[in-house]
Amino acid sequence: MYGFTEITPDELEQWRNEGKTFRLLDVRSPGETGRGVIPGAELIPLATLPLRKDEFTGGDTPLVIYCQSGARSAQACAFLAQQGVDGASSLRGGIVGWAQTGKPVVSPD
Repeated sequence: MYGFTEITPDELEQWRNEGKTFRLLDVRSPGETGRGVIPGAELIPLATLPLRKDEFTGGDTPLVIYCQSGARSAQACAFLAQQGVDGASSLRGGIVGWAQTGKPVVSPD
C-alpha cells in the first residue's frame, strides 16, 4: 500500500548469514545513535533523508531502514517510495525489536 515492506529482525539476520547485499540505514537522531547501533548501519537522521534521497534512486541494492521502534523508518520508507525508490524495507520493531531478540548492538563508529 505504501510502496515498502517490513522485515523482521530474524529475516535481517538471515540476510546477513546468507551474505545478501543490502544497505542498512539508521534514521535516528545523533543522540539516539550514541546509545548504540546495529552493526554495519549508516547513520542518516530522518530530517536529512530528503537532502540525500538521490543517493538511493536508481540502485538495485535493497535498503533496510530502522529507527527506535519502527515508526520513523516506516515514514522514511514511504517517503523514498514516493520518490521512486524501490526495495526499501522497514525493520519491524526498530532497534528495540532487534535488541529484544538478543541480537548485537554496538557503539557507532
